Amino acid sequence: MTKAIVEADGGSRGNPGPAGFGAVVWDADRAEVLAERKEAIGVATNNVAEYRGLIAGLAAAAELGVREVDVRMDSKLVVEQMSGRWKVKHAGMIPLAERARQLVAGFDRVSFEWIPRERNSHADRLANEAMDDASVIAEVRDAGQAGPRDAGSGPASNPGGGRPAAHESAAGAERSLPSWIDEVAGAKSGHAADPAGSAAAPGWTGARGRPTRLLLLRHGQTELSVQRRYSGRGNPPLTELGREQAARAAKHLAAKGDIAEVVTSPLGRARETAEAAAQALGAPVRVLDGLTETDFGDWEGLTFVEAAQQDPERHARWLGDPSLPAPGGESFDQVRERVEAVRRDLVALYPERNVVVVSHVTPIKTLLQLALGVGPSLLYRLHLDLASLSVAEFYPDGGASVRLVNDTSYL
Repeated sequence: MTKAIVEADGGSRGNPGPAGFGAVVWDADRAEVLAERKEAIGVATNNVAEYRGLIAGLAAAAELGVREVDVRMDSKLVVEQMSGRWKVKHAGMIPLAERARQLVAGFDRVSFEWIPRERNSHADRLANEAMDDASVIAEVRDAGQAGPRDAGSGPASNPGGGRPAAHESAAGAERSLPSWIDEVAGAKSGHAADPAGSAAAPGWTGARGRPTRLLLLRHGQTELSVQRRYSGRGNPPLTELGREQAARAAKHLAAKGDIAEVVTSPLGRARETAEAAAQALGAPVRVLDGLTETDFGDWEGLTFVEAAQQDPERHARWLGDPSLPAPGGESFDQVRERVEAVRRDLVALYPERNVVVVSHVTPIKTLLQLALGVGPSLLYRLHLDLASLSVAEFYPDGGASVRLVNDTSYL
């Protein structure tokens, strides 16, 4: 699909108050609805909700493979800022505008047009439905918080750390981390897990809000991994041990729960691993082409030594230069570009949610590299075991952190 129309809206009952957004993707003739998005986002302002609607609409269009987008909104502020005619001055809007611009950069062409509210009725209806949901969520949350206090008990009386609603505002109580993150964080630091289960970033990072948490799972064993051969776009199946590794990883994830979705590379070894996790979690699977492994070109199926013997000069340069592709393949810089696009889409599609990402060595290392903000040397120095789990978090203000690397305790 080449062209589409995105209409988006957002609102807040109270400004700030219970807020939500709606977005709809139409075909180029505005005759058929291709996708809809709506979500309650807790307590927020109208402008925040408008931007969140735009981000959701652009992400949905990208997911459909659209290359040219006409964005239509009844928010003069968002349209003028995204068109570059007005500056983004409010600190709270800057990260949202940046997220939207990052998504815009992934299309061949994007235009912005202001339309009157009556011409934006479809997105407006979705946003109001989301705000209705926000009001219900707030009532349920408030009732849940009032109940224990009325009974004379506090947080300590709930050792399970009852988790607030998924769309609860960042201005309210933070949503709990899954217990296994608490356990790992406490064990690694030598301190007990945070009894409040706060999802806030460590204070020294400066990140604000609640993150999109990516649970990075490498696929299980294949015959090529046993033989330590370059395994990129080839499609070897999992071995018997690989299937067992996938099942154990799935059981580990299912025991912790709180997973919105499983996304995976299109290659068979990753999809087998992802399907095991999705079945255990009762979660859907989404295939994202950008998560596929590096194309090793002529070196596909060779061992390290064989590739070095075949082309010693180029192989040596390739090991230190991320811009140099394998012969007939792609460079690590090219991998980073597509993985960064996936990361942006996941943050836009799953704000404040936990997502299992099943992929391969290079894409997982790249996501960790992006979270750490370090150079390409990490690609060559970090070891990731088969079916290992790492955790990277990306915050709405652009901050990031790494919670876990190469965990294989469940295997």
